[in-house]
Amino acid sequence: MADVKYSSWPFGAARSHPVYWAFIVHRLSGVLLALFLPVHFWTLSLAIQGEAALDSFLVWSEAPWVKAGEIGLVILLAAHMMGGVRLLAVEFLPWRDWQKTLVALVFGISLAVGLAMLMNML
Repeated sequence: MADVKYSSWPFGAARSHPVYWAFIVHRLSGVLLALFLPVHFWTLSLAIQGEAALDSFLVWSEAPWVKAGEIGLVILLAAHMMGGVRLLAVEFLPWRDWQKTLVALVFGISLAVGLAMLMNML
């Protein structure tokens, strides 16, 4: 561990360490999910406006790029959820050398969830 160089940003974390990247993915997925929320609430408001408004949106949502965005959204949700589980593990479990393995497992599960959704859509 002596050959790892630590930077002063953020908070002395090593940018090359897998846990740093888990931190970045968790934060970015949270920000992107927060940016998606207004779109989600707008879509829900279409149901209140009437059946025609919601039906026109649902026809638009069948576009391939929208489906690709849905897959990305599911991957973001899975990554953010697994990042939260990782943080809970950091707080409540003895956390030492197997940390890298757990981080890899989190990313693998996130990818598997996204691919499962993709296979379901095809």
